Amino acid sequence: MQTTRHLNQDFSGLWIPLITPFDHGNVDHASLKHLVAHYRSSGIAGLVVCGSTGEAAALSDEEQLAVLETVMKEAPGLPVVMGLSGYHLGKTAARIKVLGTLGLAAILLPAPSYIRPAQAGLIEWFTQLADASAVPVILYDIPYRTGVKIEQGTLLTLAGHPRICAIKDCGGDAAKTKALIADGRLQVLCGEDAQIFSTLVQGGRGAIAAAAHLHTRRFVQILQLIQAGELAQANALWAPMQPLIEGLFSEPNPGPLKALLARQGLIRDELRSPMTRASAALAERLHRLDELIV
Repeated sequence: MQTTRHLNQDFSGLWIPLITPFDHGNVDHASLKHLVAHYRSSGIAGLVVCGSTGEAAALSDEEQLAVLETVMKEAPGLPVVMGLSGYHLGKTAARIKVLGTLGLAAILLPAPSYIRPAQAGLIEWFTQLADASAVPVILYDIPYRTGVKIEQGTLLTLAGHPRICAIKDCGGDAAKTKALIADGRLQVLCGEDAQIFSTLVQGGRGAIAAAAHLHTRRFVQILQLIQAGELAQANALWAPMQPLIEGLFSEPNPGPLKALLARQGLIRDELRSPMTRASAALAERLHRLDELIV
């Protein structure tokens, strides 16, 4: 096992968990290229591909690798993080070894879904997969998708691993978030868009934010202002965004987001079953909220 932490790997700033566009059931690589070109010079820290917003669960392994290849070719030099989920340790370890050869900035790794292991099992899961990885690992704490909480003590134990460097925090536990920030070994990236301001004010390092597909430069500016201590200016930009952010998650993500991106002409409004398009009423409400942000 590698014994030195990736001290030079910085995950601070704004990361976009990129949606996967479809065209009549197939991955739409032309639109994917256009999306990457649209975001690559917006001031973001990088892109996350094949996360939950990217509908990775609906993509085959081959499709996931093809999506990654398209993104990396379209944005050379821009850091890319790859989502990797599973519940079979051996298969997931084999996959992480393949991904480690592809020039990624990191792997985004959640707890195994469906199994609901004990905390000792989670330590084994993340430790063995981090041991197998050639690149840094970002923990993904999202109990409402995996069915299991990663407790604070478990996270602090995992923070000692040389390749576990950051966490996408969707745990919904403000005290745990505060404790991780205070500990300082894991870079805390907010994964709940509505909590970005509060997390960053407390010392969080950045965000992986689906809503940042929209008004991306504004999101970047908000993070920069918070980090510079200009909280009043940051809040003036942040406050008008909150109704739109709330609306984007009032139906399952990324349906509402794709509806707005389609209205902007960036993609087709298409998802893979069992994910569904946003309702017409919500799509119209989001359009009105989006237009209010200037």
